[in-house]
Amino acid sequence: MIEPYVYILARKKDVALYIGVTSNLIERIWQHKNNVVAGHTKKYNIKDLVYFEQHLTMDAAITREKQMKKWNREWKVNLIEKSNPNWLDLWSQITG
Repeated sequence: MIEPYVYILARKKDVALYIGVTSNLIERIWQHKNNVVAGHTKKYNIKDLVYFEQHLTMDAAITREKQMKKWNREWKVNLIEKSNPNWLDLWSQITG
């Protein structure tokens, strides 16, 4: 079953952010946390899930991801802080 999500990972509030899209949020975040995913997140040690949103279709999630990647940093920070003002790692929230 596909469950499209857009997510934001952070190293720290004022350091690095990463925006991604996935059809399996738990598996994808696990991959980031365990350095299975080569690239930006592994290189800069970006592992904390600080924001996510579910979409009805993968096309909608991809469109949203592309939109968010064009935003300036302040807009991204504001989005995160609306639902996660302390920048907590939401990993335990999605894994129960």
